[in-house]
Amino acid sequence: MLQVIQSPAKYLQGPDASALFGQYAKNLADSFFVIADDFVMKLAGDKVLNGLHENGISCHAERFNGECSHAEINRLGAIAQQKGCKGVVGIGGGKTLDTAKAIGYYHKLPVVVIPTIASTDAPTSALSVIYTEAGEFEEYLIYPKNPDMVVMDTAIIAKAPVRLLVSGMGDALSTWFEAKACYDARAVSMAGGQSTAAALSLARLCYDTLLAEGEKARLAAEAGVVTPALERIVEANTYLSGIGFESSGLAAAHAIHNGFTILEECHHLYHGEKVAFGTLAQLVLQNSPMDEIETVLNFCQKVGLPMTLSEMGVKEGIEEKILAVAKATCAEGETIHNMPFPVSPESVYGAILTADRLGAQWLAAH
Repeated sequence: MLQVIQSPAKYLQGPDASALFGQYAKNLADSFFVIADDFVMKLAGDKVLNGLHENGISCHAERFNGECSHAEINRLGAIAQQKGCKGVVGIGGGKTLDTAKAIGYYHKLPVVVIPTIASTDAPTSALSVIYTEAGEFEEYLIYPKNPDMVVMDTAIIAKAPVRLLVSGMGDALSTWFEAKACYDARAVSMAGGQSTAAALSLARLCYDTLLAEGEKARLAAEAGVVTPALERIVEANTYLSGIGFESSGLAAAHAIHNGFTILEECHHLYHGEKVAFGTLAQLVLQNSPMDEIETVLNFCQKVGLPMTLSEMGVKEGIEEKILAVAKATCAEGETIHNMPFPVSPESVYGAILTADRLGAQWLAAH
């Protein structure tokens, strides 16, 4: 099998990047279709549109209605076509960015994504999550290429709710452990081949950066300021984790996250918060050394990620609920089957309950 690595063509990051990216965007197109929801348009719309105009790029802005559905993709795509726009810019959270990627794919236009938060590694990826009009998961759209440009404006990200940045760290926390499991198992990554040494190195750098800079970055975000540590964490949450997961693969941590989505009491949690607990459970599942587990527990406590079922909101009927989670985790086609050894609902059930006790023991002692 071939080794494959893929990434966005350009990644820009820094304070005011959303106003300054026009000098690079003009190489992609001379007119852009810009989408954002009402809140984000007020927050960053002028910055982006003025930045494009300053570089002689014309643009048409349109409101995104909040759901990445086929109906919304078709509605916006028709307007982009009618206005004769030659490129697409999405500003905001995951659903806006996923919609921009889909419009670009269907209309063969270059795509620029400008996340206003650093809560997941999705912006750099060549996929969109499509929902029904009612907001239920419908399918993944996998694209032949990644976005042409990812623009991270750290001045905007520093002002976003701190919990979103911390959730991004939870998502990024799993990258190294899942990448290593996939590498060891010779699993096929989302890039369509085996991992490369480069992708694995980026996944490792992602983990090392979280440990070194995570707590400092959280404090900077609490103050709403940009510091070197915040810059490093935005890069880790977005680029390092993005390339690491897409070109190496997902394993137990994300599958356990998917399992927890069946529980009503976990619906208030962000993606990365569930992934962080899934990472602890993966470490138990693969019987990682205690010092490695304690390093992860210490990190979760320092930045504020859940380490116990109680912190996740699961407080009663635990055996029955976790058995259901474990079964969902091991569904056919789930990424847990990328682990380098066979996995069963029983082994996942045992790993989750043990991870919960490790977390509770750590919190009691610290």
